[in-house]
This record gives sequence, structure tokens and C-alpha cells, in this order.
Amino acid sequence: MIQLHIQSQETLEEIISKRDGETKIGEKLQYCYSLEAIEQSSAKYVIFGIAEDYGVRANYGKRGTANAWDAFLKTFVNIQENDYNKGEDMLLLGYISVTPDDIKYTTPKPILGDVVKRIDKKVAYIVQAIVATGKIPIIIGGGHNNAYGNITGTSQALGSTINVMNIDAHTDLRTTDYRHSGNGFSYALSLDTPENASLNKYTVFGLHKNYTPQYIFDLFKKHKNRLQYHFLEDTWEVDTPIAQQYAKALQFVSQETFGLELDCDAITNFPSSARTPSGLYLNDVRQFIMHTASQKNCRYFHICEASPGRKKAGQVGKAISYFVTDFIRSHHAD
Repeated sequence: MIQLHIQSQETLEEIISKRDGETKIGEKLQYCYSLEAIEQSSAKYVIFGIAEDYGVRANYGKRGTANAWDAFLKTFVNIQENDYNKGEDMLLLGYISVTPDDIKYTTPKPILGDVVKRIDKKVAYIVQAIVATGKIPIIIGGGHNNAYGNITGTSQALGSTINVMNIDAHTDLRTTDYRHSGNGFSYALSLDTPENASLNKYTVFGLHKNYTPQYIFDLFKKHKNRLQYHFLEDTWEVDTPIAQQYAKALQFVSQETFGLELDCDAITNFPSSARTPSGLYLNDVRQFIMHTASQKNCRYFHICEASPGRKKAGQVGKAISYFVTDFIRSHHAD
């Protein structure tokens, strides 16, 4: 079963740590009783989670991305409500759970891919409903397979293709033999059947040379008017600050409606499905998020592939909470 669980304030009471003289943001967030009721809320930002790792497992990755939402929520509801964080600007919708029948460790990858297709439909439906109201969805958790649902849902709500900036060590443009976390953008581009495309222009920032197949580089060359990449190694250019490099890369997609995808695999030593010892620094990524959110055409933000274990759940929750508040402050200011 793939189900949206609507969040209520009452269910959060036990994880909100209250103190005299302080107000936690979980006490001020907006909530709703159904997806259809979102439009009635005055909140600009709708936050929801995707508690799944089937796309990652179908892509031969490590499970654990299903736990990112819970790690985020326990930290996020306890940040301070103050002049810089306003709970009334945010609606906490809830999360998607995935509990399909007869899935085992030995289940063939294409069967997992069938589950991913069902998740795609649910994610797209929810994102479409949010974007159609003029609000901004902020999606937490799951594998990068969920980019396809984000893109499709936004495209359907707006009636046009959109662009995407992807901060990532990988392109996720693998072949479309079956659905998994490594081919969400391939499905969205739909290069063989353009009439089915929901993604127009795509750029990836922080790409690793060691983990990109040649056929994907060939794809970029063939479709250079729609696809761009920027290597991690190139960001070390001392004459050009990394923030300036990112801003230039963003221009490729930001002149039209676009979404922001952040794969935590891109961040050095971040607990994720494909943790890397060599990547972008977390504080640089925070700057990228703030700059991206300040662009008027940004319509959604997705944080994926975080895979917190028990010992790292608190730190992962803090990091994702920083990403979310950075985005909202910068977008709200615009």
C-alpha cells in the first residue's frame, strides 16, 4: 500500500520539547485535514515526506532513505519560532508510506521497479495538487527516483515542461529498462517520445567523473541545448569562487520555471545511500540553496538520498532542517 498520512499537531506533541519562555516552530506550523484542504491554508510552503527506499534498492543502493523524514521531523519541529522562522508560513502536510506486499531482500530489481512506478503516481498527484494552488512543495526523503514524480506533478499543474537544477554526484540519467533511483530524469526527459516529456532543460552541479558512464557523457554531447553538467573537480578553480560558479550554472535553467533537486550523496561524508569522502561542503550547499530559492521561477525543492542510521539521525535531521529554513527564508524574501 502506498498511502499519504496527513499530519496533525496532536501527533507531534510527544516529540516537541517545550521550554518556558520559548516557542518551537512545531507549535506554530499550519496543518490540514486533507490534501484538498491545502488551498484554504495561508501558508506558502507545503512540507511533506516520502518514507521509501525502494528506488534506491532497485538501483543496487543501500537502504535507509526511508528514515530521512522521521529524522528531519524530530529536529525540525524543535527549531525556534522567532523573527527568522515563522511556522505560519509553512504547512506540514504529512508523509507517504510504502508497504507493498511480498517484497523481500531477494526480490528481483524489476519487481522493485514496479513499486517505484506506483510511488511515482502518488508523488506526482500530491505535487500537482500543491503546485496547482500556487504553493511551493518542499519534499523530504526517499530516493532520487522521486524526482520524476516531482517534475511530472509540477509540469501537469502548470501545463508545460519545466527545468531542473540537480546538485548531485551523479546524473541519474541511466537507461530506462525499469524504474529506479538512477533514471528519474531519463524518464522525465523522455527523449525518445518527446510528447511524454515533463522535463525540458536539466543541469547537474557537482558531478563525479569516476561514476558517470561514457554513454551518459555522449547523451550530454548530443543534447547540449537541453543538458549541461559541471564537475566537482572544476569547482576547485581558485580564480572563481564556487558560489559564482554555481550561479552561472543555474542560469541555464532559471530563466523559466524550474525545480531544485538536492541529492545528499553530493555532500562530503553526509550519511546517504552512496556516501562519498570527496564532495561538496555542506555550507557551500547551503549557499547554493539560498541563491536558488531567491530566483523567482523556482517552484519546488526536493531533498533526497539522506540515509540516517541511529547514531547519525540527529545530525541528518539538523542538516535537512537547515536546508529547509535556508530555502524558505530566501524564497520568502524574494
